[in-house]
Amino acid sequence: MWALLLLPFIGLLWVPFYNATSPSLFGFPFFYWYQLAWVPVTAILTWIVYRSAGHGDEP
Repeated sequence: MWALLLLPFIGLLWVPFYNATSPSLFGFPFFYWYQLAWVPVTAILTWIVYRSAGHGDEP
């Protein structure tokens, strides 16, 4: 499960992949909306990893 946290890191690390202006979304160049799209995706992935990790307080 911890490997899921590598997805945002890898997806945002390789800048030449998203260093473009097209396709645009609602007038935003691809460079900006691609990065902004990772914010909720990263939050969801972090939540999934957190929920799957044992915290030691379960009986």
